[in-house]
Amino acid sequence: MDGTGDVEAIHVAPESGAATERTERVETVAGAGLRGDRHFDPDSADGDVTLIEAETLAAVESEAGIALDDGAHRRNVTTRDAALNHLVGERFRVGDAVCEGVELCEPCSHLESLTEDGALAALVHRGGLRAVVVESGEIRTGDLVESL
Repeated sequence: MDGTGDVEAIHVAPESGAATERTERVETVAGAGLRGDRHFDPDSADGDVTLIEAETLAAVESEAGIALDDGAHRRNVTTRDAALNHLVGERFRVGDAVCEGVELCEPCSHLESLTEDGALAALVHRGGLRAVVVESGEIRTGDLVESL
């Protein structure tokens, strides 16, 4: 990723299957993920955070007529002007936290079951990024996303 992007929205779901809730800030914990999110696990060494590009959400709505607003995409952090696919294997800063891109966050049938038919196909290879938190910190709406 050249340059920087920013955090447009943050969503967490308190438990598996629960609707996501928008928040203005979230605490990240190295190796555990986002405090208050369904995937937060202080006993794990690979707590994750998921990110998706706002530009992808706009394209999916334009091309497939599928609106994934208000966290329906199930990703934690929505970014703008951040080329997330290029961050696989790279360290990057989001707000005060440092993350490392692990893999593309491909869509699953569960996501489609929560949204509408076609969501899975519309997000293939552009469903976002799964990353691990390597340095704890806070992420806030409006924070920078930048390569390290």
